[in-house]
Amino acid sequence: MNGDKAKALAHVLQQLRARWGWFVGLGVVLLLLGGLAMIYVIAATLASVVFIAMLMIIGGAAQLVHAWGLKPWQAFVWWSVVGVLYVLAGVFALANPVAGAAVLTLLLGGALIAMGALRLWIWYQNRAQQGWRWLALSGVLSLLTGLLIAMGWPENSLVILGVLLAIDLIFQGWGMLALGLALKRSHQSHQP
Repeated sequence: MNGDKAKALAHVLQQLRARWGWFVGLGVVLLLLGGLAMIYVIAATLASVVFIAMLMIIGGAAQLVHAWGLKPWQAFVWWSVVGVLYVLAGVFALANPVAGAAVLTLLLGGALIAMGALRLWIWYQNRAQQGWRWLALSGVLSLLTGLLIAMGWPENSLVILGVLLAIDLIFQGWGMLALGLALKRSHQSHQP
């Protein structure tokens, strides 16, 4: 059984090595998109808000469909309320992306503050264990990032989401590019 898995893995790696150029190409495209998002950060923010709004509308509609299939009255009401709120929030963000960006930026800042505080609390409870300082560092960085976002709100609302999207695209691009180049080197070393 393990021999079959090893052969299957070797076959997949061989196929990936042969297609290294696709990874490099994807990496370049993602880097270019990340650069464009960094240049046009406000447009990237608004595009992110529109995308999130559409997902909220679809998610809310799915929850409403789910609610209509439930038998108990309490479950129907609960899922219906949640579905309607999702749809309304999505429509609000779609109709007014600037206000949507402000709300999402504030939520992001609050979530980072909460995650940072939670990580610090977990670290504090386990601080005697080896290696837990990294959790403390992560908590401090999340907490400080959340506080910086919250302190700059609402003026930073048109920038934060776009910058985060740009950074994510750039990191994904570098990752795909590095993977593609590694696959190319591996492909060349496995050539007869």
